[in-house]
Amino acid sequence: MTIPRVDSEIIDFYTETFDEATRLSASADGALEMVRTQELLRRHLPPAPAAVLDVGGGPGAHARWLTADGYRGHLVDPVARHVDQAASAGCTAETGDARDLSADDGSYDAVLLLGPLYHLPDRADRDQALAEARRVAAPGGLVAVAAINRYASLFEHTATTWLDRENVHAAVTDILATGVHESGRKGFTTAFFPTGPQLAEEMRAAGFHDVTVHAIEGPTWSLLKATEQHTGTSLIGTPLFNAALSAARAAEPYPDLLAASSHLLAVARV
Repeated sequence: MTIPRVDSEIIDFYTETFDEATRLSASADGALEMVRTQELLRRHLPPAPAAVLDVGGGPGAHARWLTADGYRGHLVDPVARHVDQAASAGCTAETGDARDLSADDGSYDAVLLLGPLYHLPDRADRDQALAEARRVAAPGGLVAVAAINRYASLFEHTATTWLDRENVHAAVTDILATGVHESGRKGFTTAFFPTGPQLAEEMRAAGFHDVTVHAIEGPTWSLLKATEQHTGTSLIGTPLFNAALSAARAAEPYPDLLAASSHLLAVARV
């Protein structure tokens, strides 16, 4: 087992402040992220029972459906709370760091990094995490990497109406300019927000080929967030949710619309 080198602020955020176990089920935009991540990954994953390494897999939200689909999964996360929560996901799990994986070279048919790049603001650290994913993936295997879109905070804080608060406006302005949510700012922890082209460039620079970047939630996810925020009513499964899902699918052929999604998913081959 490797020893995580993740900043203590990030560990504390997911241990004491935020419950990642409910993020993809408690709100309509979270549910939209889950549905779209599932359908995009199912489009690219090798057939079950392929071996899948879920790096930064959190409390096992994706490991559960992957196991149900018949995949042989192993989860790695730096947060001990997440590893404990993932015990019921049907896969094995260990505490570890995306930049220093314990897996053998070429030992997995697919490697998922659906969280680690969120919290690696330094390019060298992201390069190392991508290099490790490439190392443990089998030749020709799939590597899928999620990222928070550079422009997500602008849409989110408009939906919540917090954008006119001075401290929030300053944080969003900095993210738009630099892609970094700095340590110590309220509401989130240290984070990195790339653009779609930037994510693709980093994947190619790491030696991956056939890189494709998808918009996960598509361009209308913030309508769901705004409506839920201001009505107090869940929109999961409603006509507006279904319309937002249809919009995400319809937007796929148009790269310009990547900028409007909350999260990006890059898929590539080793």
